[in-house]
Amino acid sequence: MNYEISSSEEKSLRESLETRTDTEALRMRRYLSMPDLSRTSGSPIKEIVDRILGSSYFQELDVIKIPEIVPADISFDLFDFPKDHPARSKSDTYYVDEKNILRTHTTVMWYYYLHHDEVKKRIQANKAVGAFCFGKVYRKDEIDRKHMNVFHQIDGWYLAPKSIKTITQKDLEEALSNIAKAVFGPEVKYRLNKDTFPYTDPSLEMEVDINSNWVEVVGCGVVKGSVLETLGVDSSKYTGWAFGFGLERLAIVSMELPDIRLLWSEDPRVVKQLKLGQKFVEVSKYPPIVRDISFVVENDFIPNDYFDFVRELAPGLVEQVELLDKYENAEKFGAGKISYAYRVTYRSLDRTLTGEEIDTIHKKLESETAKVFSATIR
Repeated sequence: MNYEISSSEEKSLRESLETRTDTEALRMRRYLSMPDLSRTSGSPIKEIVDRILGSSYFQELDVIKIPEIVPADISFDLFDFPKDHPARSKSDTYYVDEKNILRTHTTVMWYYYLHHDEVKKRIQANKAVGAFCFGKVYRKDEIDRKHMNVFHQIDGWYLAPKSIKTITQKDLEEALSNIAKAVFGPEVKYRLNKDTFPYTDPSLEMEVDINSNWVEVVGCGVVKGSVLETLGVDSSKYTGWAFGFGLERLAIVSMELPDIRLLWSEDPRVVKQLKLGQKFVEVSKYPPIVRDISFVVENDFIPNDYFDFVRELAPGLVEQVELLDKYENAEKFGAGKISYAYRVTYRSLDRTLTGEEIDTIHKKLESETAKVFSATIR
């Protein structure tokens, strides 16, 4: 079955974002408007999803589409995230208001799925249930060629009544094996290692051999009884497995992509090459231009906000923002002040940048940094 959950609260929050003019609201509106590559025909992100959903092993699982703006308590509290977990902070997560966030993981679908009337009836009838959820997620992050603050994730889970089956680590291994074969083919080499996640125990992570390199691609685990209880499922009657992973990582390693931004490219020379298992050949290697910026700010400065800020000041041109130095010197800068130094690598995917062009952009970066962050440029 396919389920699509709509939320009147999300609609209201999106409308409120449209009326706001602050930087954070403009940023979130832009991210929400970006295409969902997991549902974009021809995208390798969608191809990965299609391969997993097409596996005969997962044919009994439903597919659910959920809101992109979700309550923070549902996203974190229900999944046993500790109160001091960094994901809860505004330095890591986009807060639409004090109670609602841009979803940081598609695992939150568990809440929406288990509260669907049809699914509740199946559980009351002591039947097995399970679902996939995939789409965009949002996290503040560093900027480099492998990371963006908007990316795609897929989650899957399966719950079975103990009267039929008790889920064990063997089931995890079987599920992971089928994911590996679905995405990378039947001859894929993989290995499993123990791992730790907030909402599963035991937990495993899977690595696959790509060009003689072991690459971590997916985490999986037996769902904690405490999490099932919080979600309204009797853990004395049900057990289950769950997995989740970012789709960009698989696409990047499968095609040996040099830059994550290529997945969003509309250049036909790039698009025609974006096929899983096909090594990407750069259409042209445009040279980078590097500039440094250093400034002094208050100690409540949030670096992840600055990464967003730099990338958005020069859309499509910032390849990496690297922290070079950070230090405090009350005698030199004043109490409660911190000095930061960053190296910004500018590179276009489709043209050669000029020094004069980047000088203009970088000077604007300096002036906007001073204005937006009340910074003193050094």
